[in-house]
Amino acid sequence: MAKAIAYGHKRWISLTRFLADGRLEIDNNIAERAMRCVALGRKNWLFAGSKAGGDRAAAIYTVIETAKLNGLEPQAYIADVIAKIAGDWPAARWDELLPWNWRPTVHNVAEAA
Repeated sequence: MAKAIAYGHKRWISLTRFLADGRLEIDNNIAERAMRCVALGRKNWLFAGSKAGGDRAAAIYTVIETAKLNGLEPQAYIADVIAKIAGDWPAARWDELLPWNWRPTVHNVAEAA
């Protein structure tokens, strides 16, 4: 019990900061839930094959999580972006393909319904 009280006393400002600012959460459960897939797959990712394979896996997981954070369905987003890049999408308009700028094409909307 003494260790718990000492812990709380040493971190009192951090523990009570959420009372002064209503936007702050009392815990970090949201962040931990978002990272759960990383923890679950960690052992599997040890076998990426090579450093380059690990780098590629990290890049695609980043794209997937960024799509999710922007309210997109990752598979539809990635499929559409790959199709556009494979076509004749101009390099000057690549910023439109970023998850926070991307808008589904009429074709993708019809498939989702």
